[in-house]
Amino acid sequence: MTEDLRRWARLCGRDDAAEGLVAQLGTLETHYTSWRRRLSAGNEARQQNAVDLESRTRKLHVFESVCVPGLLQTPGYARAMISRAVELHGTPTDVEEGVRKRMERRAILNARDKQLQILLWEPILRTRQASPKVQVEQLDHLAECVRRGPEGIGIIPLATQLMASPMHGFWLYDDNRVIVETIGAELCLTDDDAVEPYRRVFSALSRSAVRGRAALELVERARSALTGYERPDMR
Repeated sequence: MTEDLRRWARLCGRDDAAEGLVAQLGTLETHYTSWRRRLSAGNEARQQNAVDLESRTRKLHVFESVCVPGLLQTPGYARAMISRAVELHGTPTDVEEGVRKRMERRAILNARDKQLQILLWEPILRTRQASPKVQVEQLDHLAECVRRGPEGIGIIPLATQLMASPMHGFWLYDDNRVIVETIGAELCLTDDDAVEPYRRVFSALSRSAVRGRAALELVERARSALTGYERPDMR
């Protein structure tokens, strides 16, 4: 690819631009990694990378709009999500190893040296990412997480007037690194100009979120919509 860029610059009569283009390519490759490449070493390795990054992070802000984030997942829900990624991208099938490592990541929820805030958009509660039984287990676990840490977990109701548009989920590490998962790749943004909008959007979304009892009521309604399962006491 670098030689292609140099050749293209020569053909355009702009040899002086070649090295700048090569440098930009290097930056792009650093920030953009396809899932096939990202998961080439397996799901356990990918989850271990997350463990390492989260262990170094003191302030973690998470916003998800489509699925329950990994830190709040049950084994069954995580298994469904990882299995789907394996099927989509044709990556190593170490699903159970990936699930176990993802469960290890949940320890961060109890770490006293971390500033952790997780925001979920309400549609997550009703999006069927797994079987009804697994969805029920996931909602029950999410309710328990809200009870244990009501200030750290917020849910943004659909009826709320938004101050910012939740275009996609993102993870913000120490206010200086953002990871965004797209269908085909993982993006890692570190330039301050790129990170700053995420800081502002997270702050705006946080003001729109409900917590504690109000958040539990949203989870309870979604739980009740899953027919055929006994409705638990979520108070």
